[in-house]
Amino acid sequence: MNIYKKKNFEIIKKYGNDKNDSGSTKVQIVIFTNYIKHLHKHFLIHKKDFHSKTGLLKIVSKRKKMLNYFKKKNLNDYINLIKKLKIRK
Repeated sequence: MNIYKKKNFEIIKKYGNDKNDSGSTKVQIVIFTNYIKHLHKHFLIHKKDFHSKTGLLKIVSKRKKMLNYFKKKNLNDYINLIKKLKIRK
């Protein structure tokens, strides 16, 4: 099994409602955040990888839209998720 699939499976078990809940907003936000952190480590080594940087910007934009949606729908869970992921201050 791929490393990312294992990590995503762990995320789904921790944040999802059941083991197959990969589509909920909370789980998708955590998966995007995990991938963004991975790409950040990648860019520390490969500073001139501009092609991947455009992909990173797309993922950050998707996560921002999901966070805004989640904030409108469930403010208490949004605040708890932000604190757990340490995204915003």
